[in-house]
Amino acid sequence: MFEGDASFMENSQPKRAIRPIGQIGVGEKVGFGLGDFACNLIYASLSSYLLFFYTNVFGLGAAAASLLFLVVRFIDAFSDPIIGFFVDKSNTRWGKYRPFLLYGAIPFAILAVLCFTVPSFGGVGKLAYAYVTYILLSICYTFVNVPYGSLTSAMTNDQQESVSLTTYRTFLANVGQVIVAFFVPFLADIFTKSMGAAKGWQLTMVIMGVMGGLLLWGCFFSTNERVKVPASHTKIKVKDVFEQLLHNRPLVVLCIFFFVIYGVKSIVSSTGIYYVTYYVGRADLVKWYSLAGTLPALAFIPAIPWLANHMTKFQLIIVSVAADILGMVGLFFAKPEWIVWIFISRGIASVGNGMISAYMWALIPETVEYGEYKTNKRMGGVIYAIIGFVFKCGNALGGMIPGLVLSATGYVAVAQHQTAGALHGIVIATTVVPIIIYFIAIFSMKFYNLDKETYKRISAELKERNAKELAEEAAENEK
Repeated sequence: MFEGDASFMENSQPKRAIRPIGQIGVGEKVGFGLGDFACNLIYASLSSYLLFFYTNVFGLGAAAASLLFLVVRFIDAFSDPIIGFFVDKSNTRWGKYRPFLLYGAIPFAILAVLCFTVPSFGGVGKLAYAYVTYILLSICYTFVNVPYGSLTSAMTNDQQESVSLTTYRTFLANVGQVIVAFFVPFLADIFTKSMGAAKGWQLTMVIMGVMGGLLLWGCFFSTNERVKVPASHTKIKVKDVFEQLLHNRPLVVLCIFFFVIYGVKSIVSSTGIYYVTYYVGRADLVKWYSLAGTLPALAFIPAIPWLANHMTKFQLIIVSVAADILGMVGLFFAKPEWIVWIFISRGIASVGNGMISAYMWALIPETVEYGEYKTNKRMGGVIYAIIGFVFKCGNALGGMIPGLVLSATGYVAVAQHQTAGALHGIVIATTVVPIIIYFIAIFSMKFYNLDKETYKRISAELKERNAKELAEEAAENEK
């Protein structure tokens, strides 16, 4: 797939000085962050608005839409590890991971538009269309996001640089979320008034898709894979996947954490539009509420490297989760007319959620190194595929639970007013359910056995061991 010469790409890439391993320039860090910026323009749109689109524009019932989210995640259970395995076994003149950004950009953008397109089919045909387009988009997202995430461990093996890279990534990801939070409902509303809801949402996603595709290309051109590992560490077999899960305890714990956190993120994202439209009774404030859920985090994300230096991992996670819970408690007790209170609470929650997101992605590269230390296999693609599957399962949970709660409490799509039971269900789904789930995340991280000192020791031993094996391989090749 990627073995061709494609000399036009080689000639068109600007020449860049390769910095020593562990040192990455600001320009490259920004370029790396463009990848998550691109992914969030599309994936955040799915998380925040696809359930609403399905129920209020596409014409699916809340229960049918919830089942769709669940089925897609079951399919991911099979596709994600296969794709991760394929990524780890690939190798090109442009590196192991970067080419997937180049070739995946256009299909990713097109499928995003198709997901937000209402076909002229009957009931069964329309449901089948929704399944096919969402499944294909989810698979394409894995083909782009798994190698993108794996780039971190291929760009540096320095823990502080990994945190720095992840900070840039998360900051730009949040910029993408800000754009999605404000401009997707804003544009959809404007276009809907002139051409109807179906065409309005479709054109909105055309804009998001084009931007996302171009940004993925920007990430491809801006980054370098510089970490070298012994050839034997990259020869991956299927049984090695199970070896990772058996011996890589930090990875297993992090999987649980990702599942819970992304479940919360998706629940909050998908219920926000219902909370503001029906509970607050101000559909005109949806874009501002969404903006309050993303913009305040931008002010705190740059402080993550400093906080990571002055706090333990568990302390930083506790502080972040506590801020998010505090904001949700504020939303639970808010009365519909307390607009300022609601926006302040939403802003506080966004700070906590943004800090969690920025830091937890920085932990993945160290689980890659820990796995290599334990098994002599560097499986960045597989590990990111496992994480990707887990957080998409969390997203599915977020898409499924609100739909079930809405259906159980009497929500009626497109109705101007909801019953008291439905309104209560919206508030519960937005606040109480995420808070309860958060305690699972806190409990799971108590078992994360890779503190700063342990990681520093393991990383140093691994670098020394790999340097020796690389020298032996070079000597063998010279014979």
